[in-house]
Amino acid sequence: MIEVHSYEKKEVEDTPHDVDIRKLLETEHALVLEIKLLHGQGQKKHIAPVDVFFYVLEGSGTIEIDDEQVYVSEDQLVQCPAGSPHRLFSEGGEPFRFLVVKTPRPTESSRIL
Repeated sequence: MIEVHSYEKKEVEDTPHDVDIRKLLETEHALVLEIKLLHGQGQKKHIAPVDVFFYVLEGSGTIEIDDEQVYVSEDQLVQCPAGSPHRLFSEGGEPFRFLVVKTPRPTESSRIL
């Protein structure tokens, strides 16, 4: 059976980041989240125990991985290796919205730094 997942119907997850994070899909092999950051919002720096991929859906912002920062915008994909400290933040006026794919599906939580 084909499953369709809608962003609007997903509840905002309660996380230490205190931003709009919605779990779109969780399977045995992967976790897919959608995050929307408004101007001035950002994640706390954290470490994920698995590889993470970020795909920018809308707007632009900054991704920090280890000690490097890169400005990203719509239709760009960035990979973050497992164990690398990272965070994303929005400095623009428009919402910064992106997909987060964690693979394999994490069995433990990310660690806030």
